[in-house]
Amino acid sequence: MKPVIFTDLDGTLLGKHDYSYKPAGPALARIAKAGIPLIFTSSKTKAEVIEFRRRLNNAHPFIVENGGGVLIPENYFPFEVEGEKVPGYTFIKIGKPYEDVKKGLNAAREGVQAVIKGFGDLTVEELSTLTGLSIDDCRRAKDRDFDEPVFFRGTVESEREFFIRIEENGLKWTRGRYFHVLGPHDKGDGARILKDCYKRLYDGIVTICLGDGYNDLSLLREADYPVLIMKDDGGFEQIYLDGLIKTDAPGPEGWNKAVTGILDSLEASEKGPRC
Repeated sequence: MKPVIFTDLDGTLLGKHDYSYKPAGPALARIAKAGIPLIFTSSKTKAEVIEFRRRLNNAHPFIVENGGGVLIPENYFPFEVEGEKVPGYTFIKIGKPYEDVKKGLNAAREGVQAVIKGFGDLTVEELSTLTGLSIDDCRRAKDRDFDEPVFFRGTVESEREFFIRIEENGLKWTRGRYFHVLGPHDKGDGARILKDCYKRLYDGIVTICLGDGYNDLSLLREADYPVLIMKDDGGFEQIYLDGLIKTDAPGPEGWNKAVTGILDSLEASEKGPRC
């Protein structure tokens, strides 16, 4: 059975505040040496994920904007995958176009007594101040196709009103590091597309999925080994699944321990009992 790993980024493989993946270095090296597909599955944009793939020397497909799109490198699979051909990739578009999401968001927040700002409403300088990201990273974060992260400041009642109006405008919302407004898609949609591709490629696969937030629930449901990463404060998102593995450390440190433990277990089971 070929392991295939799907992972969230912020707060999971990457530290929540410093965006570092160094504590996950041993597991990342093991994955690369074994040729295990490592699929970044993020709320980030394609420009952001392409940059992280460059930094980590990752050449595998990836899922962007909470499952809004799947990008497969050219000639990655030895068979044709249907999708839009863009430079270097086949781009499978699942989500509603960003402009439609923005129109629905604008309609939903009209009259709501709260401060509601999407990434598209902010300059790169304002976004950098709010997120701690560099100016270049903020430019990549604003290059969106399907999903709008939102800063919300208001009462519980105004928040409830806003979310109801989001749904009345044909959209939905989810929660990661920020609130996200998007069409009727999720990370699980992208994972299923790629699982089907890997099943065509290998005789059998076993999926390991890792995340730390509510927006990772649909991804974790696609896993043979679902892993919920501890938050920095020692708590966990309120996610309940059969077989859910909870880490004993946050962020990339917990990621490293969980992946190492699962791969050890899979290797041991393949070797079987010694006679």
